[in-house]
Amino acid sequence: MESSEKTEVVLLACGSFNPITNMHLRLFELAKDYLNGTGKYRVIKGIISPVGDAYKKKGLISAHHRVIMAELATKNCSWVEVDSWESLQKEWTETAKVLRHHQEKLEAGGCDRQQDSPVLERPGRKRKWAEQRSEVGRKKSLEPRTAGVPKVKLLCGADILESFGVPNLWKSEDIARIVGDYGLVCVTRVGNDAQKFIYESDVLWQHRANIHLVNEWITNDISSTKIRRALRRGQSIRYLVPDLVWDYIEKHSLYSSESEQRNVGVILAPLQRNAADSNSNPTA
Repeated sequence: MESSEKTEVVLLACGSFNPITNMHLRLFELAKDYLNGTGKYRVIKGIISPVGDAYKKKGLISAHHRVIMAELATKNCSWVEVDSWESLQKEWTETAKVLRHHQEKLEAGGCDRQQDSPVLERPGRKRKWAEQRSEVGRKKSLEPRTAGVPKVKLLCGADILESFGVPNLWKSEDIARIVGDYGLVCVTRVGNDAQKFIYESDVLWQHRANIHLVNEWITNDISSTKIRRALRRGQSIRYLVPDLVWDYIEKHSLYSSESEQRNVGVILAPLQRNAADSNSNPTA
């Protein structure tokens, strides 16, 4: 029976989401299709975790707005949600610690498996709720069993994978912890050299079995940087971001030449912290 068990997976995407785009949402769908298609995993939830203001990235607007936009973007999504824990930390929090936070929540039984509990659209329809629940129960009894506590895996694009090679951007022990203890689901474009990058990195090669490369066959070049550039130039971003996000950006006039100058000249938090650690441990 063990061969029929599937590992339940929670996909965690960390990043600026400045602003969130349709491509960010597509990453979840691509990763879910891939993992479910292996027959070994069942993706039960996706989590968007916007970075806090202390990250100090150039042009990074307030986490308050970025969290709200992410919530608006996932408003009609049944399985992807937004978590504000990382964004509320006073200091920048390493991705490895964010992964640990969410894994510990799951181990404590705090995972809200929304897809297993159909939501009643209008109050008072208890009979329909019961019927839906019964139907889901019948379907689940036919599915392969799941093994143990759900596992958190980091969802990212190829740019994050390649950023592992940037000096002082990541601690080597954090990279090992991310790919070794949790795992990576990396969505790459056709022709990307992700495999070569893994081959050239000893730590990534060691944990290559825990790195899942997902090909993005329908190419999509949307990025937050390009969205902000279009907004600064007064160009439309309609259909590049969810409509509710576009409306929110317009209502609050979020992105401009002035906002893009935020944190200019400030060293990125991980570079500052990791460089300081290296200097304090020259023999490490």
